Amino acid sequence: MTDPGDKDPLVRGVRLRGDRHRRWLGEGDPSVAHRLAQIGVLGWIIVMPMLIGIFAGRWLDQHFDTGLFWTAPLLLLGTALGGWSAWKWMKSA
Repeated sequence: MTDPGDKDPLVRGVRLRGDRHRRWLGEGDPSVAHRLAQIGVLGWIIVMPMLIGIFAGRWLDQHFDTGLFWTAPLLLLGTALGGWSAWKWMKSA
């Protein structure tokens, strides 16, 4: 049987914090290289969808001869997707 506090977001948050603290006590602080690697991954998570949007938009604009009609919206879509992906990655780490 489940504990009634399992559905309460505050209880889940406190348990998650406790689990993270216990893991930190066992493993210690990550190294500087590990932190830099995380920052690098986060940058690529944000930048790659933007670049894909730019390249796809430029290809569509050249194919249909439409100026920047496709590039701008696909860049914004890539930015939104990259931001969302980074947010999800940060929440899971």
